Amino acid sequence: MLKVNPWIRWIKLLLHSKTGTVGFFIVFSVILVAVFADVLAPHDPAANNLGDMLKPPAWSDGGSLSYLLGTDNLGRDILSRIIFGARVSLLVGIFSVVLAGFIGIIIGLLAGYYGGMIDNVLMRIVDSFIAIPSILFILVVLSVFDPSLMVLIIVIGFTNWVTYARVVRGEVLSIKEREFVKASRSIGTKNITIMIQHVLPNILSSFIVISTLSVATTIVLEASLSFLGLGIQPPEVSWGGMLTDGRNYLATNWWLATFPGIAITVTVLGIIFLGDWLRDVLDPRIQTRR
Repeated sequence: MLKVNPWIRWIKLLLHSKTGTVGFFIVFSVILVAVFADVLAPHDPAANNLGDMLKPPAWSDGGSLSYLLGTDNLGRDILSRIIFGARVSLLVGIFSVVLAGFIGIIIGLLAGYYGGMIDNVLMRIVDSFIAIPSILFILVVLSVFDPSLMVLIIVIGFTNWVTYARVVRGEVLSIKEREFVKASRSIGTKNITIMIQHVLPNILSSFIVISTLSVATTIVLEASLSFLGLGIQPPEVSWGGMLTDGRNYLATNWWLATFPGIAITVTVLGIIFLGDWLRDVLDPRIQTRR
């Protein structure tokens, strides 16, 4: 019997889902744009050109093919700034989720596997984090420290690990009662080995789904913080910062805020579509109902 290449299987599953296919191509395109921003951007995103300030998009009256999406109030190319803003949004979204997931998996594994006093203490810590509004905590920290890309990643990561901890703990409580875990204990396998080799692989599917959707919410959160002036600071480019620059020109120069808003919306929708597809593919409970 011929073995099916796992890559071919995943491609077939992806193409079978319209939303998954659309989400994948959106996310893949945004990643390519972010990686090759230096090559794709037609202009320096931070270069001021007051002679070309507030130029409309190329298809509008007064527009220029040199600035396909127009320029802002300092003459900076909107398209180039959107391209470089994709890099910042993905860096914050991905690395903050990685940090949050790493913390959440460790705490969830320990709490769910050992139970008892360890579980009680760790879950009370989780409850205390839930009691504090995350956005308020982030605003307080960012107002104390100088906002930067690294600070933003760390702060968001340390405030979003609670969801992972609770989900992982629930999964571990179920998995540790299965026969293969009991069999490993009976032959004297160390607890740390059981958690890494047997428990952890069985919770990765849930973790991947949550992480994918969390990237979308983190991108929106980063844009919101930058819009408030507490996120990525100039001369670094972020979509939220572009929205801040364009909010005073909505009535007269609509393109300043419209195009970065579209970039945020399309990227977040693509990640959500991809996350929904991953949930359908990886969740055995959904697969059994089909």
